[in-house]
Amino acid sequence: MFLISFSSKADIVKPALVEISVFTDGHYRVEIRASIEAMLTGINSQFKNTKDSPNSEKYDTLREMSSVQLLKSFQAFKHNLTKIIKLKLDNQLVPLTITKTEIPEPGYTKVPRISLIIMEGSIHRNVENISWYYPAAFADNAVRVRQVDEGNEKWHWSNWQWLRNDQWSEPFSLSEVFHKPSIWLVIKSYTVAGFAHILPKGFDHILFILGIFFMSTSLKPLLWQVTMFTLAHSMTLSLAMLEVIAIPASIVEPLIAFSIAYIGVENIVVKNIKPSRLLLVFVFGLLHGLGFASMLSDFGMPNGSFTTALISFNIGVEFGQLFIIVMAFCAIGFWFRNKSWYRHVIVIPASLVISLIGLYWTYDRLVY
Repeated sequence: MFLISFSSKADIVKPALVEISVFTDGHYRVEIRASIEAMLTGINSQFKNTKDSPNSEKYDTLREMSSVQLLKSFQAFKHNLTKIIKLKLDNQLVPLTITKTEIPEPGYTKVPRISLIIMEGSIHRNVENISWYYPAAFADNAVRVRQVDEGNEKWHWSNWQWLRNDQWSEPFSLSEVFHKPSIWLVIKSYTVAGFAHILPKGFDHILFILGIFFMSTSLKPLLWQVTMFTLAHSMTLSLAMLEVIAIPASIVEPLIAFSIAYIGVENIVVKNIKPSRLLLVFVFGLLHGLGFASMLSDFGMPNGSFTTALISFNIGVEFGQLFIIVMAFCAIGFWFRNKSWYRHVIVIPASLVISLIGLYWTYDRLVY
């Protein structure tokens, strides 16, 4: 496109065209199509016509050279070129190496010939973006990036970026085809995401867990309830992410709010935990799992690591739940659970607040 639009006039300074290909086998290739004669004589985009440059005579001499002669003149300039042009992988500069130079024969000397300069190197699959710098001292340049997965016959071209005024490109994302996070990065990212969905983002889930906590002063019943809740939400989260079940948020969200209100009311009217409580917590856990699925869908799932990401997210959620219980126990349960006034002074008022918030959320989510 650029070559066509700029080749209608002789002696005009063309922009360089740069195509950067990154391959999933772990290497990249930079292809620069530009005038080597202009590079060697310092004729850049400030000149509308090469004749305007004080080095125009030298430029014309270079254009008349054969490809072999011009390549010899270019040899001494190669090292300089790789020091001035810059490539960043995830904002880290990488050394550049010219592996091939193709110079066509001069042909009609009034039309600038375009040579091909190829630079190659290795790139790690964890790299997420790539940035490019081509000095204005050589010319303006247009650059785009191609991601290539030859094994699976996948590729992705970015849009062109037109670079003037000696500027860096905006980072090109490599997430469409190339970037494949390591298994440890997937585990870390999704465990953190699961924890963050509880603390600090999941206020409704926090209230539900506190509702479970206030029902029992003994550790064993408490852990049984948390286990049932975890088992249930893990089931529906998995089924929802596998698209086996799909329930609209307009139904799920009010029911989650209602579960919070219900658990608070039950804490007030029931003094001792009953076996039916475990079934109730399990059913409510199924609802909360659908809520987790909504968040995880927005977060996105990595290609090829679905199961790992799902398990890691569940582990993060579990860590968040356990953290709430441990903090509540250290702050309240450890000190006051055996006091005669514990239920009347702490459990009932706290459960009342939880139930009122749950009822308000139920109304709010139904109406709006």
